[in-house]
Parts: sequence; structure tokens; C-alpha cells
Amino acid sequence: MASSASDHRPVIGLTSYLEPAKFLVWDTEAVLLHRVYVDCVVAAGGLPVLLPPVSDGYGRLMSTVDGLVLTGGADVEPERYGREPHPATYVRPERDAFEFGLFEAARKAGKPVLGVCRGLQVMSVALGGTLAQHLPESVHTTEHQPAPATFGRGTVTLAEGSRAAAILGPETKTLCYHHQAIDRLGAGLEAVGWAADGTIEAAEVPGEFTLGVQWHPEQDSDDVRLFQALVDASKEK
Repeated sequence: MASSASDHRPVIGLTSYLEPAKFLVWDTEAVLLHRVYVDCVVAAGGLPVLLPPVSDGYGRLMSTVDGLVLTGGADVEPERYGREPHPATYVRPERDAFEFGLFEAARKAGKPVLGVCRGLQVMSVALGGTLAQHLPESVHTTEHQPAPATFGRGTVTLAEGSRAAAILGPETKTLCYHHQAIDRLGAGLEAVGWAADGTIEAAEVPGEFTLGVQWHPEQDSDDVRLFQALVDASKEK
């Protein structure tokens, strides 16, 4: 469907993976992202643009988009929060550098940011927080990541008066896939959502649209409320 010159839909930047991939006749390194992310942005009324982790033009990139989604992916490098890596930790340092730079530029520009799973962890570590590197050792359950490529189902309780609760209500059903989680929150972030075992599942900066969730809202295409809230906030920028 062609769009007109007066198209005012917000442009939403989504961070992406840089990974080996096979498609058609090719076996190569590729910039990629699960399609469900872009489908959710479209369903929410935004125009999705993929942001590959290959440059340091953070300010320029953020000047071209109206909002930012920090997507899921590999673990944040423990060196960034002063810890030695756990044997189960796997990292993508080039993504860390790119997304930390984008997050800082987005906040300087006053652009709305939604963090998804790894995205919440990037936000928190960028603000000085730390992570629990392997949840089965601290909460003694694999419910947050039951098996490879299998999402865990849960319920998150959200704090009254929070932006997250205004969007989703006092509690929400979730699909999650993470073996790490917030340990100490970064400066300025407030915990506003918790799993039944006490794991922080949502955090936000009061007074601005800087919101991260530990679950994967893009996996439920029937519920795009978080993406809708991001798109609506991006219209104001």
C-alpha cells in the first residue's frame, strides 16, 4: 500500500541482530530481526526501520526516527557492570556498544524508548545497574526460559500509578524467554512489574517514556498495547 506525502505515521527504529544466517542460496552474516517486532509496530500505526549494529552515528540515527525499540537478543557483556562472565552467559559486544550509544542519544533527544527483554537489561546497565547472570541459580526455576526456543508463560503484577500499569492494567499475562534479569536497577529506573518469584519484569523512568519489560510482548500479535503506547508517545515528538 503506497503512502502519501502527508504520511504522519511515526518512524520507529528497532535494533537488530548481526548473526550468521542461511537463506535462499546464501550462507552469510546477516542483519536480521524476528518479523513479529515489525508486524507489531505496523499494527500499532508506526513505520518500522531496522537499525543494524554497525555504526556509531547514534545522534544522527535518533534524529531520523521518532521512537526506539531496544529488542531482545544476547546477554549484556558482564564487564560493563563489573562482573566476571558466568559460563551460561553469551554476548555480542558490538550490539552492546551500539545500543548503549543509541539509548543515550535517544534520551538526550527526548525520544520514547521501549526495551524488550535484553532491551530492559541494556537500559538498566547503561544507567549503572547490574544483572543476575543465571536465574536458575537464584530463583531455582527454569520457568523464565523453559527450554531452547520455548517461551515461558507467567503473570506479571504491575505497580499502581506506573506507566506500565496505565497501559496494561494491574497485571498482565506474559511470554518470557530470559535466563538473566535485573539485580540492581540503574539510576533513575523504578521497578514497576514483578513475576510471582519476585523477579523484576518491568521498570521505567518516571516522567518520561523510558520503559522496559523483561518479557516478549511482540510474541502476542493480538496485544500490541505496549507498541501502541510507544507509537502514540512518538507522535508527540
